[in-house]
Amino acid sequence: MLYNNGFDEQVEELLLEEEITEVGKKAQIIVYNDDHNTFDWVIECFVDVLKHSAEQAEQCSLIIHFKGKASVKTAPKTVLKPFKDALIDKGLSAVIEEFED
Repeated sequence: MLYNNGFDEQVEELLLEEEITEVGKKAQIIVYNDDHNTFDWVIECFVDVLKHSAEQAEQCSLIIHFKGKASVKTAPKTVLKPFKDALIDKGLSAVIEEFED
């Protein structure tokens, strides 16, 4: 009979925390306003790619429209890259910016 003392789980949690902190600095995806994407398309992209709620996606699209750009997702740069690439593939103007220390 095997007995689990919880030690293995604690080690796994610690290793997972170390991996997360090594991923990199926090960064953000900035999406810029353009003249060819509709509100509906931008909202659909945010829901599909970023998994935003419809309300959150609509708010982001309005900020982009009125301010010219908006931060739409924050995470380490390595995590954001596939999201940014997917938004670009859908025709949006998106970049990743790292936060200053």
